[in-house]
Amino acid sequence: MKLLTGLIFCSLVLGVSSWLSFIDEAYLGAGDMWRAYSDMKEANWKNSDKYFHARGNYDAAQRGPGGVWAAEILSDARENIQMFLGRGHEDSLADQEANRWGRSGNDPNHYRPKGLPDKY
Repeated sequence: MKLLTGLIFCSLVLGVSSWLSFIDEAYLGAGDMWRAYSDMKEANWKNSDKYFHARGNYDAAQRGPGGVWAAEILSDARENIQMFLGRGHEDSLADQEANRWGRSGNDPNHYRPKGLPDKY
């Protein structure tokens, strides 16, 4: 009986610990997404939005499953709002492709425009 109680207790503790880790990853991943957005606005560089989409998703995904989840939720929300406002269906599809590219762990520099300062 003590063994069963111990196993149940440990599984509960580990379950809570993994949820806390997931929440932390999601929070930090959302911060990565915000940083990429802020950098995109600061850079104000022509044809750079796909790079920043890929970079934000890549950075968030590197945090773990919570970061991947946050990146997907935020990316989908942003693109759905853009499409709802009528700001280019084709552009939203291209943005989502860049989002998936970064979330999958692929190098965001694939989308990096020539001349973008190394700071970004």
